[in-house]
Amino acid sequence: MNILIKNGTLANDNQTDLYIENGIIVKMGQNLDFTCDVLIDAKNKLVAPGLVDMHCHLRDPGQEYKEDIVTGTKSAVMGGFTSVACMPNTTPVADNKIVISYIVNKAKEKAYANVYPIGAISKGLCGQQLAEMGDMKEAGAVAVSDDGKPVENANFMKNALLYANGFGLPVISHCEDMSLKNDGSMNEGYTSTYMGLRGISRASEEVMVSRECILAETYNVPVHIAHVSTKGSVEIVRQAKKRGVKVTCETCPHYFTLTEEMVEGFNTNAKMNPPLRTKEDVEAIVEGLKDGTIDAIATDHAPHAIDEKNCEFDMALNGIVGLETAFGLSYTYLVKTGILSTAELIEKLSTNPSRILKINKGELKEGAVADISVFDLDNQYTVKTEEFMSKSKNSPYDGFELYGKADTVIVKGKIVVEKGELK
Repeated sequence: MNILIKNGTLANDNQTDLYIENGIIVKMGQNLDFTCDVLIDAKNKLVAPGLVDMHCHLRDPGQEYKEDIVTGTKSAVMGGFTSVACMPNTTPVADNKIVISYIVNKAKEKAYANVYPIGAISKGLCGQQLAEMGDMKEAGAVAVSDDGKPVENANFMKNALLYANGFGLPVISHCEDMSLKNDGSMNEGYTSTYMGLRGISRASEEVMVSRECILAETYNVPVHIAHVSTKGSVEIVRQAKKRGVKVTCETCPHYFTLTEEMVEGFNTNAKMNPPLRTKEDVEAIVEGLKDGTIDAIATDHAPHAIDEKNCEFDMALNGIVGLETAFGLSYTYLVKTGILSTAELIEKLSTNPSRILKINKGELKEGAVADISVFDLDNQYTVKTEEFMSKSKNSPYDGFELYGKADTVIVKGKIVVEKGELK
């Protein structure tokens, strides 16, 4: 299918047309005139490289009652994501080439977006024995992580960083000191005290962020910090970067749009790990995004069945779905408020995740595979969780008014979302 996109606006505000032939961007420029099968008028719309989510949970294999590769990637493209990297805490754990191959092969056959598996650092996510990273990379893994569980032993993490670096695999660290977490279920502070809930100290995250920066600096290897949520973590990474440490990090929309007060009323859809923090932490996350300390925005899309959230707060599972709200939240709270430019936002949501994961995405240029998202930035819309393509609806954003909705999404030259509707 040959596609001509006319009158689009790039993230840098330049106007352009794009001609796509056989899944490749053949020509970019103004006033293009090609015979095409499909003509898309993108006047007054943002034409961007397809978004890349470097941290999501597709729950496949083994937990398909929550999500699977098909529904997860439907949710992704509805949010403008043409590529997603899925975490290994599946059942069985993605700690070997067989599970990685299963994900790759199912995605090739059935996915609506590009799927990049992330393999486990340790076998079974147990932090005792290194997984076979070379085999997993050969099967298609683009990074390693024990996300959902921290690597608690510092020497084990040192060995993991060195071993992964030998294969050119990024290590994504879930930073959480379990001895400081103290079985908490929300941020430790005033709100947790008056609600009678055990709190999770900021130190639980910050101690581990410090450790990873020290290991990366000492052994001159890269490390990526997942879902940064505290003021202290931002400052630790900022200072490490100033010293030349090979550290990158991400945050998620919920950490710059919500505070711990969202938990009031025992709202389990606001329960996540790391937990929602304070206004001061939110301001620090925003500043970290603005000054470049925080490289990427990821969703940490974590679908759960209704009975896993509709229960006592302490018993409820952590996490929210985020693929269909991430761009709207980021554009509304960061660009509409003047904190980031549109170009800077696309860097956080596409270019930088691609660079960190070392995948050839995140850029619109002639000769590139046509992974393209066209966003309508002007029309305000209301989030309706019941309309999500995800199997799960566990989101605290139901009813939020946002700007920035995916109008057209193209994956490898195929239109998968047209006029805001899944094809």
